[in-house]
Amino acid sequence: MTENVQTETVQTETPTPTPGTENVRPPLRRSRSDLWLGGVSGGLARHTGIDVLLWRLGFVALTFAGGAGFFLYLALWLLMPVAPAGPTDRTNVLDEWVERLRARFTRPKTDIAR
Repeated sequence: MTENVQTETVQTETPTPTPGTENVRPPLRRSRSDLWLGGVSGGLARHTGIDVLLWRLGFVALTFAGGAGFFLYLALWLLMPVAPAGPTDRTNVLDEWVERLRARFTRPKTDIAR
């Protein structure tokens, strides 16, 4: 005697986005809350949606595979602006030095128009 088991499949309807409500990525900025060294991996993780651990492993792998990860991380540390400070965020001396160096190499938009 065989038993016929009916399984119910529930189909979920994917919501269609209304115009103007698309997922907007946060701006690419160094993180102040998720940082080990300079917040580059935390900022990249927030911007792309990829886990911060994968970004860190990628930089380490590139560093061991020829040293490019070290220079790429330093370049991103200098070029990426820092996220706005929250009430509990603190800046360290190294971040202040990087911000001064970054300001020296990046000119304001008004200087470019000249």
